[in-house]
Amino acid sequence: MKLVPTGVLGDSILGLNPAYFGMVMATGIVSIAASIEQWHELSVALLWVSIVSYAALVVLNLLRLIYFRENVARDLRVPNRTFGFFTIVAGTGVVGARLVMDGHVTVAMVLLGLNAALWLIFGYVLPPLAFTVRGGLPRLERADGTWFLWVVATQSVAVLSAAIQPHVTAGRTELALLAVFCWAVGVFLYMAVALFVAFRVFMYHPKPGQLSGAYWIAMGATAITVVAGANIATMVDVPILRITRETIEAVSLFFWAFGTWLIPPLVFAGYWRHGIHKVSLRYDISFWSIVFPLGMYGVGCHQLGMVNKMPILDAVGHVEIWVAVAAWALTFAGFLAKVFGWSRTAADGYRSRLG
Repeated sequence: MKLVPTGVLGDSILGLNPAYFGMVMATGIVSIAASIEQWHELSVALLWVSIVSYAALVVLNLLRLIYFRENVARDLRVPNRTFGFFTIVAGTGVVGARLVMDGHVTVAMVLLGLNAALWLIFGYVLPPLAFTVRGGLPRLERADGTWFLWVVATQSVAVLSAAIQPHVTAGRTELALLAVFCWAVGVFLYMAVALFVAFRVFMYHPKPGQLSGAYWIAMGATAITVVAGANIATMVDVPILRITRETIEAVSLFFWAFGTWLIPPLVFAGYWRHGIHKVSLRYDISFWSIVFPLGMYGVGCHQLGMVNKMPILDAVGHVEIWVAVAAWALTFAGFLAKVFGWSRTAADGYRSRLG
């Protein structure tokens, strides 16, 4: 007989959102951004936060799969939670890319294997589930910002493989091929998902409560495409790069431009939601979906500016990194406050049982 977790811990595992690996994604990319700014202590601290968060979430999700399998199955039938599983893929890729910066190439290679395998499995399993689920909302109305996580996960494979390639001697051609392949697939997926989400926004007009921070992933997907393209541009030269490098650099610049253009509408959407319609501004899992794009945009601007010798982009990247660090600090404070609230509730329940 299974000993099912109860109380606050049991409730937390039961209701765990698969998209919580967004915290790992956000923390990992802010760690990379801090390293770019040469804030070594902060970068290492954030790396450890991302690693501990990753390990804890793996354990909690395994417990959920063991004890609350029906809830995991239900998540696979709810589109805005289904795509949340892609954060596992992206979180793995971002942590791996940060480890490469400290020379942990072997560990990063292991994470790349996991990253690519999960992407391949989830990429062929999750979207069909989201598209074919019966009942509920019309198919088109199900599309929201979380669907861009499919793109982010795909580009995370490109980022990690491109980051590893210059640090190894064997398999450089294969790593370059994997990076270019995933980057190209990610570009096409972005166009397809953007079409679905745009139709949803214009045809069904999301309510204030539905317009969460998850829509920032649309910008985050452009930013990680830029970072992947910049990483590919700095790989050791192999034949496939001679064919594709110029195209990738040009398309990356287009994605940077579109991502930059998206920022004002996303900011206004936040004001419309919280300022005009007074939706409560308290900690929510979707806040990590804002931190991640901010950090990735800062890193993307820096790398694109360095690769293409455009100081203005590099300068924008450094400013954005400060914004991303501040956003991470505020979001993490909200997360700690929520955890403290859970702990206090558990302690009160324990004292009441003691009588």
